[in-house]
Amino acid sequence: MKRPVPVESASAFIDEKIKELGDWRGKTLAKVREIIHEADPEIVEEWKWMGTPVWSHGGIVCTGETYKNVVKMTVPRQRKWDSLRP
Repeated sequence: MKRPVPVESASAFIDEKIKELGDWRGKTLAKVREIIHEADPEIVEEWKWMGTPVWSHGGIVCTGETYKNVVKMTVPRQRKWDSLRP
């Protein structure tokens, strides 16, 4: 079983991913990340599934995947948006 990546390292991995993309996808992922942190300052950044940024707060809130033509934000089906409100 793999060990989870420490939060500080996960944030650094996400920083590196954004820098590595270096195009509109990196800018979009950075903007989405900023919006997520504005919405929930206590959000936890994680790095899972072979390089996928994940944002959690009492469970996974969303993932941020980048592909050639899209930046995809995935919200787990069981996640209720009302649970994200303070």
